[in-house]
Amino acid sequence: MAKVMTTGRPVHEVLAWSRDLVGPALRSAVETLPGSMRRIAGYHFGWLDEHGQPAEGGGGKAIRPAMVLLAAEAVGGSPGTAVPAAVAVELVHNFSLLHDDVMDGDTIRRHRPTAWSVFGVSAAILAGDALLTLAFDVLTASGHPAAPDGARVLGAAVLDLVEGQSSDTAFETRDDVSLPECVSMAEGKTGALLGGACALGALFGGGGAEQVERLRGFGGRLGLAFQLVDDLLGIWGDPAVTGKPVYSDLRNRKKSLPVVAALASGTPAGAELAELYRREQKPAGPDLLRAAELIEIAGGRAWSQTRADDLLVEALGHLASAGPAPRAAAELSTLARLVTHRDH
Repeated sequence: MAKVMTTGRPVHEVLAWSRDLVGPALRSAVETLPGSMRRIAGYHFGWLDEHGQPAEGGGGKAIRPAMVLLAAEAVGGSPGTAVPAAVAVELVHNFSLLHDDVMDGDTIRRHRPTAWSVFGVSAAILAGDALLTLAFDVLTASGHPAAPDGARVLGAAVLDLVEGQSSDTAFETRDDVSLPECVSMAEGKTGALLGGACALGALFGGGGAEQVERLRGFGGRLGLAFQLVDDLLGIWGDPAVTGKPVYSDLRNRKKSLPVVAALASGTPAGAELAELYRREQKPAGPDLLRAAELIEIAGGRAWSQTRADDLLVEALGHLASAGPAPRAAAELSTLARLVTHRDH
């Protein structure tokens, strides 16, 4: 009897496989957009330059589509059947990025000027709207029996994402943000879409209701861990890796998880950080360096990494309880470890 394969492919192979499966369908979907929206979306994905000419820009790691395909395989389905779901998730993710960059005033993403800084705020917002609309069109046009349920799953994830982003924006003008509030915000802003991605994959792979919920739990816990690590990178990340300026979140006085953990620490460092964040002018130069030091001294950095590690354990528990196919489980575990241990 042949030995069951329980070790997955290396992560770079998994991501390349996912891009090969999803990339052509994603491009075909974007090609159906009206010309003005197609040009901005093509630029945002790295396929076009600002003049609409072909480019070789990177479109990100595309972890979410890989999660969709592997979730389908985990429940015994064929990854190919889940390609429309993976495309829809990637379109929703990029809708959120286009809008996030506008709201945060970020001028760099993936080592290039952001879409709004090239084409204008209104054009970038509308391009994001177009991607969101296209996501649901791709799902419903797939003809897959799970498409109606999938559309509801994706719609619920989008609403949670928008609510999380709304809270994130509101926190910028509040001095009294609690750590539980901030965690809840991150669960919506990032956890909901990763949870929805895994649930969608399980649905399109023909999984049972229990498997769908277990994989949603896996993605949701992993998404919160992802946000914690992303927040760490937003402060201490290497711009060569993140594609964003150093201390970008501190410059915008974001109430990210490490920041709120520090502010809620009851320490002198936390109190000094609160005073720095309350100043009328945005932090710059030495103040940015000092803010990062204060977060570390107050324990915000250590708390965030420890919590991310704990969430990874929880996520893997949800995955194991879904009774997944061995290779897909191994590869989902590898991706989970990648997103919770990015360089920072």
